Amino acid sequence: MRAVVAGPVRELAGNVHAAHSLLARMKGLLGRKSLDPGEALWIKPCKGIHTIGMKFAIDAVFLDGANRVMALIPDLPPNRISPVYPCAASVIELPAGTLASTTLAIGETIEIL
Repeated sequence: MRAVVAGPVRELAGNVHAAHSLLARMKGLLGRKSLDPGEALWIKPCKGIHTIGMKFAIDAVFLDGANRVMALIPDLPPNRISPVYPCAASVIELPAGTLASTTLAIGETIEIL
């Protein structure tokens, strides 16, 4: 799958893995050494994340039920907990630095293709 920002269209991640089952959401990125550039994990449902036990930092994009960006967390280091967003429906976890190199803004819509 791919994650693209709607109008003007630009790619956020070209290799998106879905974590929609309970087991897949619980595992998340644990056990991984890194996320490659262009890779992402889409966790749904999700209202908050953690990096406890991870070995690398990530960027996080929280989405509402219509896949509109509602929060951006750049460079979340290992062993941290994000805020909980009660209105969030999902989150896209990206390699750290992805948000710094894009113009993604609150309110934009992400399409998962």
